[in-house]
Amino acid sequence: MTKKLVVVGNGMAPGKVLETLFETAPGQFDVTIFNAEPRVNYNRIMLSPVLSGESKYEDIIIHDEAWYEANNVTLHAGEKVVSIDRENKTVRSDGGVIEGYDNLLIATGSTPFIIPVPGHDLPGVLAYRDLDDVNKMLNAAAKGGRAVVIGGGLLGLEAAAGLKLRGMDVTVIHLMPTLMERQLDPAAGYLLEKELSSRGIDIRTGANTKEIYGDGKVEGVRLEDGTEIDASIVVMAVGIRPSAQLAKDAGLDVNRGILVDCQMRTSDPDIYSVGECVEFEGNCYGLVAPLYEQARICARALTNDAEAAFAHAETSTKLKVTGVDLFSAGDFADGEGRDEIVFRDPAQGIYKRLVLQDNRLIGAVLYGETADGAWFFDKIKKGEEIDADERATLIFGQNFAGGSPLDPMAAVAALPDEAEICGCNGISKGQILNAIDKNELTDLQGVRQCTKASSSCGTCTGLVESLLALKLGDAFDASAKKTVCDCTEFGNDEVRRLIIAKELKSIPAVMQELGWKTSCGCAKCRPALNFYLLASWPGEYVDDNQSRFINERVHANIQKDGTYSVVPRAWGGVTTAAELRAVADVVDKYDIPMVKYTGGQRIDMLGVKKEDLPGVWADLNAAGMVSGHAYGKSLRTVKTCVGSEWCRVGTQDSTGLGIKLEKLMWGSWTPHKVKLAVSGCPRNCAEATCKDIGVVCVDSGYQIHIAGAAGMEVRATDHLTTVTTEEEAIEMCAAVLQAYREQGFYLERIYKWTARIGGAEKVHELIVDDVENRKALFERFKYAQQFSQDDPWAERASGKVDAHEFKTLELVE
Repeated sequence: MTKKLVVVGNGMAPGKVLETLFETAPGQFDVTIFNAEPRVNYNRIMLSPVLSGESKYEDIIIHDEAWYEANNVTLHAGEKVVSIDRENKTVRSDGGVIEGYDNLLIATGSTPFIIPVPGHDLPGVLAYRDLDDVNKMLNAAAKGGRAVVIGGGLLGLEAAAGLKLRGMDVTVIHLMPTLMERQLDPAAGYLLEKELSSRGIDIRTGANTKEIYGDGKVEGVRLEDGTEIDASIVVMAVGIRPSAQLAKDAGLDVNRGILVDCQMRTSDPDIYSVGECVEFEGNCYGLVAPLYEQARICARALTNDAEAAFAHAETSTKLKVTGVDLFSAGDFADGEGRDEIVFRDPAQGIYKRLVLQDNRLIGAVLYGETADGAWFFDKIKKGEEIDADERATLIFGQNFAGGSPLDPMAAVAALPDEAEICGCNGISKGQILNAIDKNELTDLQGVRQCTKASSSCGTCTGLVESLLALKLGDAFDASAKKTVCDCTEFGNDEVRRLIIAKELKSIPAVMQELGWKTSCGCAKCRPALNFYLLASWPGEYVDDNQSRFINERVHANIQKDGTYSVVPRAWGGVTTAAELRAVADVVDKYDIPMVKYTGGQRIDMLGVKKEDLPGVWADLNAAGMVSGHAYGKSLRTVKTCVGSEWCRVGTQDSTGLGIKLEKLMWGSWTPHKVKLAVSGCPRNCAEATCKDIGVVCVDSGYQIHIAGAAGMEVRATDHLTTVTTEEEAIEMCAAVLQAYREQGFYLERIYKWTARIGGAEKVHELIVDDVENRKALFERFKYAQQFSQDDPWAERASGKVDAHEFKTLELVE
């Protein structure tokens, strides 16, 4: 018989309860959720990357609308439950919705603590707890000014770092002498303060807030010592309190939080509670690992599993500020009978401290190098005795445990199944291995989709990949990791996002801020970074010629015998007698052995000596001819047929449109080569339906096609839409190209980009359905083009170049 389960709250803990229920007891519960927020369930841990600009709200959604529909869950979004009638077993929302229940799950979370200093209720004083708070901070950041963050704990520092990346001046006021004193010892707190100060964040420790002042809105903060700090906003991040009032009003037993037993039952056996609102054996919890364990126990208890029992356990802490590697676990305070092992590397900014008592590890603080955090944490939880041999190398981590080096595979194999791998989502080693088995997973993306491990902050990615390698052996392709190259642990999407979020505007800045493993990068990552910077900061970033492949350096394609192929641009495949004479003169003058018409309706001169390239381009440029970019990660050709001007069946001026598109788009750097075509009628003589972007002219207008391929992979295009005017066709094509420029990975063709983001349907949603977004993309493309077509590279490509430009260090493609 189906039971009615009503859930009050839609956070991470109740979401995990339902995931477990639907997996282990499908069809047994009819579920209704009341959510005070007007949205679906999302990962609150990842609000900091949303604030900083490293992620979007869509990236942190846990359960989208399709999930609720698929599981027959009724979601009352924006409906806050205001009362519980235990006698009649109903709940009522502030919107008047009344729902009956067999079982009730209370997951009301916590409430930010606001210090009751004078001025705490002024407009501009914000908490930091949910997406609404983040949106308020983003609106404030858009106006600039200074943000004062009161509280130097986890949330306060994540808020400060995010607001700084959003362009605000930031001051952190912290009452205690060092930052994050609950999670860090003074030495690590000092290093953290030093790091954040180096980023331009003003840190005031040992400072007490006296009042917040302002006339009708926040204008500043006054400290006890009389110091005044101007402020546009004040963010309170000084702690949380369990939201237990609803339960208290209903007559449930409440202390600091809602009192529960080991099966997460309240004092009413039909009512359960999980999350930050709960108190168990005197403990309230705010970290995800114990909350997810509560959720799993609660789900088992709801299905009458008498063996399910929650127990208090140690927790670990990580800070989600990009570039700050920090981990702490257990009890690391000074105390009688305790020993410590300390390792410091000032040059690398590394600090490690282990605290032992009775030959057992009881606490760990790691700063700057945290890879062994899970291993230390497991030792703390197990309480195993550490002998003299292990103690000698303990500080160096798992790879040197007992003096015998382990490779990463052996290290992860040695972890127990219950060892936590992903702290953000509370995922253990055993859960990941089970998911790999059950779902036949073969790559990191599959594990992320099934378990969410490494899908949040990403710091556990290496461990997850080691588990894949351990489980699959040779079947695991480590190259599928999809990092930019071996110089970095970041993938293309992360690098693109962080370049914008951290406002990185040079290759050295990217390498420094993102912790590149090599001093100057390599032939794989430097061209990628050069493109990402060009695409992100048009008009600000200066193209780095040293970071281009040899073909792009010399504006010609190197051939197998060491000579080069030169292809001048022929707009829409059209040429003139003057241009043909210029080509003939160049062929004769430089004794070029072969001239060929290409498949892209251009002329290719093959066998050009490298030393002749500057002269060849100079002569072609004198005739008004520019590079066809036959070598570039850019627009190559716009192939056309003669269309309505000459053809008896042509429906539109395909040649004219092709020339307009080519003159608009030439010189724009793109993730990979881009080929266009415009066919004058459905007979498709220009083969528009196998190009990256194609236009097929019809009587009623222009069909826009995307994502074709005719190389190593052959793929017909997807029909995106049909428009009625040339202007609409040009806008549509340029918007697609700009979206690809902004989202594509370096060396990823348009058809692969389209597949990765969700197919032609997703592109249709971005470009066709969202008119405002399309027009914004078109404007950004036109803005970028005023720099790309007139920049020094374009002059070099058009022939205005000195011979020494061709003698720089060559990158072999």
